[in-house]
Amino acid sequence: MKAIIFDFDGLIVDTETIWFEAYKEVLEKGYGINLTLQQFSKVIGTDDTELFAYIQENLSTPINSEVIENSVKQIVLEKMKEPAAREGVEEYLKEAKELGLKIGLATSSSREWVEGFLKKLHIFKYFNVIKTRDDVSKVKPNPELYIQAVKALGIKPSEAVAFEDSLNGLRAAREAGIHCVVVPNQVTSHLEFHGHSHRLSSMEEINLKQLLQKIKGGNE
Repeated sequence: MKAIIFDFDGLIVDTETIWFEAYKEVLEKGYGINLTLQQFSKVIGTDDTELFAYIQENLSTPINSEVIENSVKQIVLEKMKEPAAREGVEEYLKEAKELGLKIGLATSSSREWVEGFLKKLHIFKYFNVIKTRDDVSKVKPNPELYIQAVKALGIKPSEAVAFEDSLNGLRAAREAGIHCVVVPNQVTSHLEFHGHSHRLSSMEEINLKQLLQKIKGGNE
């Protein structure tokens, strides 16, 4: 293995739980819609097209998606004034550097959103390559983000391991030919993940070197 590639939302920081709670609050108070975790899970790791289609289906009048998004974003930003990385994230980044691995990031979120939080968390310095929705025509589950990340890192897909928390992210990584470790969070732990190389409850469960050895052993 020559590189690791991280997702951002839900993987580095558990923003997905906060987004779900914010959407649930806005939709219940403003529109009388009870957003379920199962419905929200469909858009984790990708864009919100399907979510807004669901909202519109449950209302008799046209919605203003921008108004909903702005209301939700304000709640999220308030809750994330002091973001915290998930357990073991920084340790994996440090260990990857020590092992001489390249480090990439591939996310369906915007560059502004991602880089802002990486800098707040003081981990921006670890990443050799960052690919966001601003760099591609289609986000996950389309593999384009991972294809671009691998190309920019100068490696083969089989020489990288992706870390994901969502089904859409897993599908994108696997379609790009990359090994994928899933590290679900509160809102994705109930999902049925198939085709991954390994599953962790958190990155504290096992160190990176041991994890890579397990993945290598499983592919021999």
